[in-house]
Amino acid sequence: MNIDLPYTIQPISELPGHEDRAWHVAWNPTKPLLASCSADKTVRIYAYSSTSNEESKSIPTYAFKTLTSIPTGHAKTVRAVAWAPSGETLATASFDSNIGIWECEKVDDMENGENDGSGEWECISTLEGHETECKSVAYSSTGTLLASCSRDKTVWIWEVHPDGEFETISVLMEHSQDVKCVAWHPSEEILASASYDDTIKLYIEDPSDDWFCFSTLSGHTSTVWSLAWSPVFDSSEECTSSTHGSGGPHSHSHATTASYLASASDDTTIRIWKRIAEHKWECVLVLGGHERSVYSVSWCRGVRPAFTEEGTYLGWLASASGDGKVLVWELWDPPSSSAISTPPRHKLIASLSSAHGVHDVNSVVWNPRSGFEDLLATTGDDGCTRVWRITPSS
Repeated sequence: MNIDLPYTIQPISELPGHEDRAWHVAWNPTKPLLASCSADKTVRIYAYSSTSNEESKSIPTYAFKTLTSIPTGHAKTVRAVAWAPSGETLATASFDSNIGIWECEKVDDMENGENDGSGEWECISTLEGHETECKSVAYSSTGTLLASCSRDKTVWIWEVHPDGEFETISVLMEHSQDVKCVAWHPSEEILASASYDDTIKLYIEDPSDDWFCFSTLSGHTSTVWSLAWSPVFDSSEECTSSTHGSGGPHSHSHATTASYLASASDDTTIRIWKRIAEHKWECVLVLGGHERSVYSVSWCRGVRPAFTEEGTYLGWLASASGDGKVLVWELWDPPSSSAISTPPRHKLIASLSSAHGVHDVNSVVWNPRSGFEDLLATTGDDGCTRVWRITPSS
């Protein structure tokens, strides 16, 4: 534990491990479920709940349990999983070049008729088209679009029809090497992809319904593994800093659009890119702290600011690395009077070493559900999924 930092990352649960390395983890956005995937070709679904401590109601107790292990039928490693915004559908991306679309059968005696994920999971569709390993899959914020990427250097965009059918609407061939990650903007139909060619590509749809690359972000000196957009806050949300800042509690503005993109690279850095014009993005900040490849980044709104800063609160950014560390930064957009290319203010607020023992940490993801934003999950080469809670150090 680093007592010089305002927050501590505490272990909550170590979930039963896969039989091979665990690549990725994803929290369900609407239900108390968590999915992980592995080189063992399976997907595991976990459920969780929380109860308040009677003596200290502000400190909840969490309980996690394994619901099922899905034998996906994929012929090779399942590299990534992604939930639809509704929380009803799960997509899997596999090294067998296919994408699986999964839904859980509802249990008849379930309270309120809601699907808690305990039923049998069925593959309702298999999306084919990539020529080799699929590396990442992501739903758009509306759930009407699905993106996938592959070692075949392509990014595919699929339209999700109301009847559950998927239609290929674009095949983008902008990268010169293996494409590692795709990520949708949280409120706009902008797609980002990251590649072994060390670049990030940004895509939008033109008036004729064709998707095209409108920007290439260059700066990393090695493979870009992961992408995360800055979070969007509801305009009615209150944003109050904690007493960790020098000035005590203060109210601040918060971001109502995602104007930043974080990228994690094999070059051991995290770059922060800022939208400085409608279709122009620039690197305004490079974060260090890792000693080996940074494999994953995840950006959330945070529980509450740790510091008092002028400007717009941008939430918390977590990173995971081959060095076994998980780092968390707090970021603030500079005051509006600052130059457009002024970097965001940033402070490291939490650090965790040996998150998976001697093993690489392959994925880190914040819980997006209201009331659970202080939870993050990691997966590692040890096959385990671990859940952590970020709490004030004192």
